[in-house]
Amino acid sequence: MRCLPSSPALDAPLPGFPWEPRRVAVAQGLMMALIDEGPREAPPVLMLHGEPTWSYLWRHMIPPLLAGGLRVVVPDLIGFGRSSRPAAAADYSYAAQVGWVTALVEALDLLDATLVCQDWGSLIGLRVVAECPDRFGRILLSNGGLPTGDTPVPRAFHAWQAFARLSPWFPVARIVQAGTKRRLSAAERAAYDAPFPDNAAKVAARRFPALVPTTPDNPASAANRRAWELFRRWEKPFITCFSDGDPITRGGAAPWLAQVPGARGQPHLTLSGGHFIQEDDPQRFAALVLAANGRGPAPA
Repeated sequence: MRCLPSSPALDAPLPGFPWEPRRVAVAQGLMMALIDEGPREAPPVLMLHGEPTWSYLWRHMIPPLLAGGLRVVVPDLIGFGRSSRPAAAADYSYAAQVGWVTALVEALDLLDATLVCQDWGSLIGLRVVAECPDRFGRILLSNGGLPTGDTPVPRAFHAWQAFARLSPWFPVARIVQAGTKRRLSAAERAAYDAPFPDNAAKVAARRFPALVPTTPDNPASAANRRAWELFRRWEKPFITCFSDGDPITRGGAAPWLAQVPGARGQPHLTLSGGHFIQEDDPQRFAALVLAANGRGPAPA
């Protein structure tokens, strides 16, 4: 598997993102970069980004979680950020991403972990939990889900799939800004663009929308259905924290609230902002993670 070199722009200081990455081998020739901060004996919080973002998305939430005494583990998915970047679109599959993150969780030997996930971080992270449920103690889900292709997806998502596949122009920072209510600074937009200096570097970001199961016969649909069966028996805390301004995932909390036993009696929260809620309401999001770990009250 041929991999592209890392972007030189990632070597420069980035605003609000001072942490040096670790790197862990998750497959032959593939290294996953991650932020891993906080006491090793502290409860771990695994935060998974989606696309076309990278671990920089979580920068506002890392400091309050560290201040609360938690261990914060924030990887870059393969193909994103500082992780290895396979060059061919065919190198990327839903199953491979699940396998790579599962390998990371096992390599770090995470136990009683909290999964915090959004966008593709949810599609991958929820499957990882289904692969090794004994390693996770609680889940916080925002603006994402676990589609099987058995129910229709919003028309806006089909438009996004077509854009990612066909458009000659794929401006990462502008895409992130379109999913964010807060106006990003020029330096923040440059940080989102940093891992993607050219079209070749965007292969994973452009490939991911096509991998979402939108029909029942999608290659990932059967595995996602099996994961749903686990969650219908999941008794540990399952907390939803969707935003009020995301047209694609609006209403996405409902099936989890109805079907997951562990969702009952939890402090579910509607966050204020767009799809990339980590940019719009990070303090309340972080406070909810802390509360789920017994480190403070749930935010109103």
